[in-house]
Amino acid sequence: MAEAMGSNGCNTITRVLFCGPYWPDATVYTKDYLQNYPFIQVDEVGLEEVPDVIQNYHLCIVRNRRIDSDIIARATHMKIIMQNGVGLEGVDIGAATKHNIKVARIPGCTTGNAIACAEMAIYLTLGVLRKQKEMDRAVNQRELGTPAGETIYGKTIFILGFGAIGYELAKRLRVFGVKILATKRNWSSNTLPCDAEVLVDKKGGPEHMYEFAREADIVITCMALTNETVGIVDNKFLAAMKKGSYLVNIARGRLLDYKAVLSHLESGHLSGLGIDVAWMEPFDPRDPILKLSNVLITPHVAGITEYSLRTAAKIVGDVALQLHSGKPFTGIEFVN
Repeated sequence: MAEAMGSNGCNTITRVLFCGPYWPDATVYTKDYLQNYPFIQVDEVGLEEVPDVIQNYHLCIVRNRRIDSDIIARATHMKIIMQNGVGLEGVDIGAATKHNIKVARIPGCTTGNAIACAEMAIYLTLGVLRKQKEMDRAVNQRELGTPAGETIYGKTIFILGFGAIGYELAKRLRVFGVKILATKRNWSSNTLPCDAEVLVDKKGGPEHMYEFAREADIVITCMALTNETVGIVDNKFLAAMKKGSYLVNIARGRLLDYKAVLSHLESGHLSGLGIDVAWMEPFDPRDPILKLSNVLITPHVAGITEYSLRTAAKIVGDVALQLHSGKPFTGIEFVN
């Protein structure tokens, strides 16, 4: 057990804040991991409560709460703001840096998150190809032998964003007998595993995205959300895709231009959409796009497995213990 006298700059209790009620098992598993360390306090508060209590905490897990400059200015005892995964687009990193607060992510390759997301991408791809919603209807209507779906075999798949998830996805897609296209900003060997290039039949940079969209039967978005990638799957990109092609998104909802995607689904240009993330979360079940029979949606669970949650909980717990004792941090990647 680490020593009770902390070095967090405030008092002998190191306080950890989880923002919001979503992904609840992350909080439960973190508390479980730290149950024998009474000098680490783990709390979960509602999204709207965060600005009123953040000054009491040293470590913040943001989840889907936007941590802007106003909130950061209130975080007078905060030492680290981090995500229970990789996405930090909701954190004002510049403001955190100004206030001497470190910002960090947990790399997906250490928790199994990338593998889980890759598996979910395949699940959604198969679901839209085999027409999951129509199969559900057929079962309810006591029908047999309908609908006629498609196989993934023989398809050309464009992985838009070949990072950790894209790499794990390509490894698993290869056995399906598909052609794989992928774009990445930097294909230098030191940014990828040694076997990455042999997994891809055609690789390119951002300038090749429309060319690859025209060639692909299925586009799977795996890229990070940045100012440059917001709405990158827009009307121009969708129009470049083959008529009758499919779109799958397991990265961030705002990569997709909602109105453009809905329009291309309604026109029949897109044959199907599979998404684990959306333009608004939690999802509105009354949203018109969710009523379409060729749209399959899951509730932002691509990276959520028992293994990934418990591994991330251990990392968060270790960071809290390291912060308390003043030891070097392990298991996280700082971005400032």
